[in-house]
This record gives sequence, structure tokens and C-alpha cells, in this order.
Amino acid sequence: MADVSADEPDPALDRRHFLIAAGASAALIVGAGGTRAQAQATPPASNSGTTYTGDVIDGKRVVSALDVNDLEPGSVHRLYFRGVEAPTGQHWLVSVTVARGASPGKRLVLTSGVHGDEMSSIHTVQTVMNQLDPAAMSGTVTAVTDVSRPALESMQRRWPNSGRGIDLTDMNREWPGNENGPTAAGRHAWLLFNRLLRPNADYAIDFHTGTTGFGVTGFNIGEMRIPEIRAMMELYPVSQIADNPAYPGVLHNAFIDAGIPSFCPEVGAARGLDAELISLFVEGTMNVLKHHGILAGPMGRTGADVRVFVGNASFPVLATAGGLVEYLVKLNDPVEAGQKIAIQRDSFGEVAAEYESGVSGEVLGLRSDAMAEPGNPLAFVLFAEPGPREPETYPE
Repeated sequence: MADVSADEPDPALDRRHFLIAAGASAALIVGAGGTRAQAQATPPASNSGTTYTGDVIDGKRVVSALDVNDLEPGSVHRLYFRGVEAPTGQHWLVSVTVARGASPGKRLVLTSGVHGDEMSSIHTVQTVMNQLDPAAMSGTVTAVTDVSRPALESMQRRWPNSGRGIDLTDMNREWPGNENGPTAAGRHAWLLFNRLLRPNADYAIDFHTGTTGFGVTGFNIGEMRIPEIRAMMELYPVSQIADNPAYPGVLHNAFIDAGIPSFCPEVGAARGLDAELISLFVEGTMNVLKHHGILAGPMGRTGADVRVFVGNASFPVLATAGGLVEYLVKLNDPVEAGQKIAIQRDSFGEVAAEYESGVSGEVLGLRSDAMAEPGNPLAFVLFAEPGPREPETYPE
């Protein structure tokens, strides 16, 4: 768990405080020659913030920088953004969908696929975009659903960084990236954040799920002390809110540090599609669009219509032995301090360990793999701890 040094003032933290105080493979890669690209003349130079590479892939133009104000109003635009180079010297491309309203208004950025095993988050963003009618919109919604493209190609959480053989880099520790950094994932993050995401965002939502082998509830994580973020999170009809800044290096914190209110929805378990949770997060996101005046119409269900448990910390239950784990609780269950939540048995079927919750709260996450070894997280319990919280790891 990392923390920010207090030795010197951090301008990023100043921007965060301002928000609070104000109250406000077969992979898609393309080379310089573009073997799949169709010839097209590069548009004439202008003062535009959009840079077209001249490549067109499957009818979609490729950009290396984007300003949504350059796109035709009242239309949906589908583009590829050229990211970092792959080991072959070609470029990883990410998919960009822009719904630019007929009238001016706020700009919302939606991201998913920062981790390559998080399918429900991707489908949530796709579903929102497919419901938008730019002709009836005021403002712009920009969606990037495959941020960590090489991780998605193998449906694995981490970016396969080809440094010494294959290293695995968690891209959600790399933001806002480093143009000349030691990892391809960090350089990719810099390109996306500075040439695609930040320049087109007044607000941003970065969608995730639990990781492979660990299931979570449907919940939002963000800083409720920032009024604009609290207002957005409370528009979702989901059962839990983790009121915590998480840790440095995650995408939604990079947005906040740039002065852009942002938070992170967690849409259940990895690798599959949870239709029930997806529908709740789609409904909440449509509410956010209405809240910011991008869409017109009545609100759907919000947090005011469901029981929402708010906690600011998560208590980890870690395995102390090896063996099969039987859980005595389910996701979202309330638990009391000292309550037994799991039993572990060795290869003879004898009890190797029993596990209790150390706090009173609600079950936020449970290990979905039935076997565990010492040190594996078995459960996280969301609870309310008095006083300010330090950034902490959570089961994203």
C-alpha cells in the first residue's frame, strides 16, 4: 500500500483540495505502413487538437490525439486511438466511441478494460453508449472500453510487459502515466491520459469488476467528501459505497488530481457478464448523464430507492493455512465482529482453520476459488471506521 509523502506540497493534491473546497497477436495493432490500413490522405493541418494518422481500419479512422469539439455534432463517431508500440514496433490501438450531442454541454468520459479480465464493466459502458441518441443530447460522452488492449487479448488482469521475458504490469497502478517511463503500460497510460481522456473530460467514470478468483458486490468507490463525486455515486441503485480514496496510481484518482471529479464503479465478478448488476450500473450512469444535463428525462432508480451501506474501510480476512474453503456468509451479508465466516479443511477433510470477521459491517468480497494457501485474501468486510482514512488496497 502506497502513500503520498507529506514532505513537500503536491500540486495534484492541491487540485484535489480545490475540488473539495469549491463544493463542486490477432490483436488490434497497426504499423507505420498499416498492413490492414486503407490509404487515405491526411487531413489538412489546423489548430485542431485532433491528429489523424491517415490510417483507416475497418472503416474507422485512427487518431493519435483527440479533441471532441472537432467532431460533427449530433452524431456518433467511432475511432481508434493509437497507443504505445508493441514489441513488433507496431502500435496498440484502443476503441473510442464518441456521442457528440447536437447542443453544447458537459463532457463525460467513460472507461473500462483497464484490467483485461473485467467483462461486465466493458459491457456496462457499451450498453450505455448504445442507448444514446446524440441528436437529443447536450454535451458529449466519450467511451474507451479496451484501455489495456494486450491484457484483454488474453483476458488476463495485467498488461504483459515484454521487458525480461514477460512481466505482468497492473495498469491501474500506472496513472497518469510516464511518457518516458520504464514500462510500456505506463507510457500507454500517459498517451491515453494526456491525448485522449483528460482533454475531453469535465467528469469521468472508470468502470471495473473484481479480479479473477475474487468476487465482489456491486459497489462504488470514491471520495464522498468531494460533493460532485458524492452526488454522482448516490445516483446508482447499488447496495454499497466504499468512501475511500483507494491508492495512488489508479485512473480515477489521476482524473481527480487533474481537477476532474471521478469515481470507480465495481460491477461484480471478473470474466463473465452479470446481467443484473450491469443493468443497475447502466441505470445509474444514465442518471449521471441526466444529472449533468447531457440527457433530458426523469431519473431512474437511485441510491435513495435502495438500501445502501456506506463504509470507509475494508477489513481483510487472510488465509493462515492451505486447503478448501467453505464460506458461511454471502456477498452483501451483514456480519458482526467475531462472527465465523469461513471454515478451511485440509486434504483429509479435517478442519485446518476457522475464520472470523474482526469488524461489524457487510461482506464486500469473497474469494471465488475454492482452494487457498496461506496469505490469500478470503474475504473483505466493508465497515465504517471513525476518522479520516489512508489510501488502501481494495479488491478491484
